[in-house]
Amino acid sequence: MINFEFYNPTRIVFGEGQIAKLKELVPADAKVLMLYGGGSIFKNGVYEQVKEALDGVRVTEFGGVEPNPHFETLMKAVELIRHEGLDFILAVGGGSVIDGAKFISAAVNFDNDPKEILYKRMSIKENAVPFGTVLTLPATGSEMNSGSVVTIAATQEKLPFGGPALFPKFSICDPTVISSLPKRQLQNGVIDAFTHVMEQYLTYPVGASLQDRFAEGILQTLVEIGVKVVENPKDYTLAANFMWSCTMALNGLIQKGVPTDWATHMIGHELTALYGIDHARTLAIIAPNLYTVMIDHKEEKLAQYGRRVWNIEGVDNKQVAVEAIAKTVEFFDQMGMEGKLSSYTSDTEDIIELINDRFEKRGWTKLGENGIVTPDKVREIVRLSIA
Repeated sequence: MINFEFYNPTRIVFGEGQIAKLKELVPADAKVLMLYGGGSIFKNGVYEQVKEALDGVRVTEFGGVEPNPHFETLMKAVELIRHEGLDFILAVGGGSVIDGAKFISAAVNFDNDPKEILYKRMSIKENAVPFGTVLTLPATGSEMNSGSVVTIAATQEKLPFGGPALFPKFSICDPTVISSLPKRQLQNGVIDAFTHVMEQYLTYPVGASLQDRFAEGILQTLVEIGVKVVENPKDYTLAANFMWSCTMALNGLIQKGVPTDWATHMIGHELTALYGIDHARTLAIIAPNLYTVMIDHKEEKLAQYGRRVWNIEGVDNKQVAVEAIAKTVEFFDQMGMEGKLSSYTSDTEDIIELINDRFEKRGWTKLGENGIVTPDKVREIVRLSIA
């Protein structure tokens, strides 16, 4: 097992009816920016619950945060906070809104051009505006981690950053909020969480037995409940296990002591930035092809994954690994994922070189757990993903 430090200060308040505790969680006398997205919170009753819980608190609202939040929109919220002297952010939404809150939190007191936070992948260690969250869409785990991804719309770039100052102070996770979500968003949430686990698990063995079992437990749970929760989101047991699996998939716990990959995400982000494809669906496009291209390096963990998660029998690791990839594709298909880029766009002629050019300009030429997902590998992965 690799040496590690683990720090996660986020207070999770989990369960039905917990939004009512907001006033206990928001600091007394706080001047709050309430951040939300396209307005679904007005349809599912969350807005009313939040406003009732914050009765008597000074709240300034800022809506319209996009899926894959735009730098340009978030900077308007930054200016609002500065102008109004607000000192606490409440993100009410899914991963995009929470990621947006993290960028706003980092940018308000940042002395230089806030774009540097994104282009330099800065680690924000101090001087951030405190924030909490009310989760409305399980998927990204952003409610209990310090990472964020923001899109610069002007240049069609989706860029990650983070830092220890960007953990939410608290996150309220009420599983009942998923009952009104569209099937597509629920499908996306399952696959997003599943792939988050795979990025931290499907690398190479380092003797981290407990971490492997944690990861496999989340994967098994998502396989068991994935289709069911999409069809029955009002089932509280399914909803609760779904929401907690998404949180646990990316709260930092399962990545400690093990190598991590994230190349699937880096490539997938480009597909979202260029074509507007849902984040989870880009992961479903890229992940199986990355596993196929990198099978010689991931064979041992792929075989372990196949045996433990999919109950594949066999003594030949390579064969089990191949079958495990096929099982993954089958699961993605059951979850309503289209497996090829051509299902979303016909404009793929220059995509291979475009992605590689972007990566090379950013210095992203050695991706993956071993730094061996090089430009030639990226080309091969994207080529397999097109059609």
